Amino acid sequence: MENIDTIVDGQQVILFDGVCNFCNASINFVIDHDPQKRFKFASLQSDLGREILKKHHRNTSDFDSVILLKDNGLFIKSKAALEIAKELSGLWKYLSIFSVLPTFILDFFYDLIAKNRYKFFGKSEVCRMPSPDLKERFL
Repeated sequence: MENIDTIVDGQQVILFDGVCNFCNASINFVIDHDPQKRFKFASLQSDLGREILKKHHRNTSDFDSVILLKDNGLFIKSKAALEIAKELSGLWKYLSIFSVLPTFILDFFYDLIAKNRYKFFGKSEVCRMPSPDLKERFL
C-alpha cells in the first residue's frame, strides 16, 4: 500500500461503516451537500481505513463511529458529525451550535443510534461501491 500520508495528503477524509445502510445514506447526504467536494471517503473496513485507525492508535475492528480525519487529527462520533456539518451547504452548518453541549451528552445520543443502526436501518453484505462519477471521492 502506498504511504498513507501521501494518499490522504491534507484532505478531509470521512471514515464510515461500509456495510451500514444508515451510514451509507449519511455519506450520500454529505455528497449531496458538499458541492465544493471538500470531503473524501473510505470505509472503516478498507485497508486505508484500518491504516488511518492504526496510525492514530485507534481500534481497527470497531466500526461504531463515523470518524473525520482533518488537519492530521481525528474527530470521532458527535464531534465528527458536527465538524462535517460545518462544511455542508445550506442550513446544515448551523448544527454546529450543538458543539457548546458537553461531548458526553452528544455522544450519549450518538451511541444510542450507533448501537441500534443495524436493527433500525439494516446492513448490507458488502461495502458500498461508488458510481464512476463519484469514484474520485472514494479512497
